[in-house]
Amino acid sequence: MSSVHPTAIVEDGAQIGEDTRIWHFVHVRSGARIGKKCNIGKGVYVDTDVVIGDMCKIQNFVSLYKGVVLEDGVFVGPSATFTNDPKPRAFLWDETRREDTLVKKGASIGANATIMCGITIGEYAMIGAGSVVTKNVPPHALVYGNPARIEGFVCPCGEKLEEPVVRKGGMRIYICKKCGTKTTIERDWEVSK
Repeated sequence: MSSVHPTAIVEDGAQIGEDTRIWHFVHVRSGARIGKKCNIGKGVYVDTDVVIGDMCKIQNFVSLYKGVVLEDGVFVGPSATFTNDPKPRAFLWDETRREDTLVKKGASIGANATIMCGITIGEYAMIGAGSVVTKNVPPHALVYGNPARIEGFVCPCGEKLEEPVVRKGGMRIYICKKCGTKTTIERDWEVSK
């Protein structure tokens, strides 16, 4: 059974999964879909047609605009913002201007990050707090800064991966020193120096 705080607004036509908690002053628009066992923090805005997978944690004051899809297990830190119009004008809007954004399974987005529209953030990627993400982020990448750049790779447990144990062409295989998980990076992505 889901829990919705009395100050939250969940419009008719919004779908809320089982065991999801929606906290103070949240606004969920009609057509939004929120999965099971999610935690939607204070002051979050979930626009129409936004999709949030199962077991996601959306911290306080996050804005999720139409065109955003979060897969299962995504973490979004406080006050992170997603955009959906790459060239916004107050006097000019129609759906043809919208560019969608996909955040893949297990990715984490730090507090106050801004995610520009039209990109994909890969599985288990980690976006540093305050970053401005302007282009696609590969799976397991650790990115931060303005604009965000690849600064390394992370394990699904969140630890930064050290030197790969195997290199084959552009492929690298890492073993996490913290949990022992083997992670394969399929392409030789350039890491900032």
